[in-house]
Amino acid sequence: MPPLDSTTLRRHATGLIAVDRERSAGGYTLFAPQTAGGKVFLIDIDGNEVHRWQLPQRPGRDAVLLANGNLGYNGNHPDSPELFPGWSVWHGGAFSEVTPEGEVVWQHTDLAHHHDAQWLANGNLLYTTAEPLPKAIAARVLGGIPGSEAPGGVIYGDVVKEVDRTGATLWEWRSWEHLAPEDYPLHDCFERYHWPMTNAVTPGRDGKVILSLRSVSSVIAVERASGRVLWRLGHDIVAQQHCPSELEDGRVLVFDNGISRPHISMPHSRVIEVDPIAQRIEWQYADTPGYAFFTPFMGGAQRLENGNTLITEANFGRLFEVTREGAVVWEYINPHFAAYPDAASRAYLPGENNAIFRAHRYLARDIPWLRS
Repeated sequence: MPPLDSTTLRRHATGLIAVDRERSAGGYTLFAPQTAGGKVFLIDIDGNEVHRWQLPQRPGRDAVLLANGNLGYNGNHPDSPELFPGWSVWHGGAFSEVTPEGEVVWQHTDLAHHHDAQWLANGNLLYTTAEPLPKAIAARVLGGIPGSEAPGGVIYGDVVKEVDRTGATLWEWRSWEHLAPEDYPLHDCFERYHWPMTNAVTPGRDGKVILSLRSVSSVIAVERASGRVLWRLGHDIVAQQHCPSELEDGRVLVFDNGISRPHISMPHSRVIEVDPIAQRIEWQYADTPGYAFFTPFMGGAQRLENGNTLITEANFGRLFEVTREGAVVWEYINPHFAAYPDAASRAYLPGENNAIFRAHRYLARDIPWLRS
């Protein structure tokens, strides 16, 4: 008998696990594995690969299909400096628009970029960056692991930018100019080198921007004109969450990771639909038992056209679709395993994995070139 594979996750089933074609929304799923060497995959509802891109760098988290059919890719720029432990894993900075044939037709570089980026309909980019906090502001940051600041005692703060196709900055929001550090304390389990760690930025209706602040367990809506916070989902609702998106009725869909959830001894993840004005959860998906669905970081949720929700259980490379009633109607496990290629990332996240930051579902009409 050959020896067992030492990678636990790879010993489990991978690829298509199940599909209910009658209840699934159907379509094609796009994902960019974190350690697949810059490969981006498009699969059909049966788990078959129908297209693949090969980019020169691994993803700085995400890839999407644009309205013109091209790929919008957020790559991990090799020249970004190592600001603090973990930066190598989640920074991006190398943005590329790539045709289905693999031709790069536009690029943008920002070595301060990390985590999320949104390719807007007008061609602009909306994304997060990190800059050292002013010393007076840094001194007011509460919580976190004592003595865990970046070298020199630096704490990096988040700046949200929108840039146009020339790379010119059209809008900028500096977290410390609009958030009081005392009102957004770091969780005790987080290092003090990054506050408040904006892991998602999403355009909302009426010009607002929705931000997920992971290390302080908050989702906020920002008014573009003034920069002020319109509403906040706090730690009584979310726990180190990701991927908020505003639905047509004004509710917000959130992937709620579940670490440090108050009064809960067993961490578990869930996807929640929240009325941000009433501060009330209107719908949620969680597994039974709860720990059967859990990813400590990353994760995504996309509301589909038929009302189903596509969920990315990120750390385990698990993509699945659920109905409003919570029935799983499609499930796929990323079969592509590898270790992070650089030493800094491997030190922070050792071993082989099949992690996916976030997946996206598209219908056939969104990909006309696929039928040609």
